[in-house]
Amino acid sequence: MSGKSRYSLQLAVLFVIIIFLIILDISSGTVKISFAEFFSYVSGSEDISRQHLVILRDFRIPRVLTAVLAGAALSVSGLQMQTIFRNPLAGPYVLGISSGASLGAAIVVLGTGTLATGIIADWGIVAAAWMGAAVVMFLLLLVTLRIRNIMTILILGIMFSSGLSAIISIMQYFGSAAALKSFVIWSMGSLGDVTNSSLIVMTITLIPGLILAVLTVKGLNGMMLGEEYASSVGINVRRTRTLVFISTSILAGTVTAFCGPIGFIGIAVPHITRFLIGKSDMRYLFPATLLCGIAILLISDLISQVPGSERILPLNAVTSLIGIPVVIWVVIKGRKLAN
Repeated sequence: MSGKSRYSLQLAVLFVIIIFLIILDISSGTVKISFAEFFSYVSGSEDISRQHLVILRDFRIPRVLTAVLAGAALSVSGLQMQTIFRNPLAGPYVLGISSGASLGAAIVVLGTGTLATGIIADWGIVAAAWMGAAVVMFLLLLVTLRIRNIMTILILGIMFSSGLSAIISIMQYFGSAAALKSFVIWSMGSLGDVTNSSLIVMTITLIPGLILAVLTVKGLNGMMLGEEYASSVGINVRRTRTLVFISTSILAGTVTAFCGPIGFIGIAVPHITRFLIGKSDMRYLFPATLLCGIAILLISDLISQVPGSERILPLNAVTSLIGIPVVIWVVIKGRKLAN
């Protein structure tokens, strides 16, 4: 089997796995919904109870579609960060985008306290998180106009993130018990808080970010061997870098705004994908990473529901348990190669 045929088969297998996981995730939960009822709903048949119809339409399907969007966005932004910084431990939140979004959410939740209900709970947190991510992105773009060294930008991004996290910690210290509890729950990550209306907004926002990510594929392929090499083959390094930062900010900032900060997907998925397909060319790695990110976040959502129990685990805890072994493996592998 040729390399392209093998790659096409791998993508087909990933796609089939995703379809299976979507059906399984929609059917799973405290209220069991059979495959037959789900297919009745999809086909427009009336062979489904009113209760199950509401659960599917207003809860299960929005949650699964949110997992698809968030998994694609976080994995692609992680791949971009690791490529442009040439750092295997770089992730979508390394530039402080997540911390900026978290600060915006903290201002609404911890600042308004008990007022964070109703419309404020639905859209105030999202708007504030967007604004926080946008401010950090704007600062980074100003930095890139003056600083050419990519590692310096990485260090500054880490400093932005640490500074914003410190401000959030101070706000938590002075926040009320009820507000602090609300913010902690938000920071644990969740796919179930996205409604049908907010899912539409999330989709419309993420599509431009994914389009920008596609436009950076050629540039990132050249930058894998260094910015000097990329410039020598005619790649506009500053333009590619700017597009990557804007794309990552849109993708990571939007996911954080709607779902809270979901960790380790952006760091772990690109490494898992490289291991599975055995390729480093961005033209092959990009679509495979996107599909693999969707599959892994769907698996995380299934695990978080604790099959056979009525309890739901924090999504961040599940993604961390999946991602941490991958990061440890990358570090150990890197040390072996260095030796």
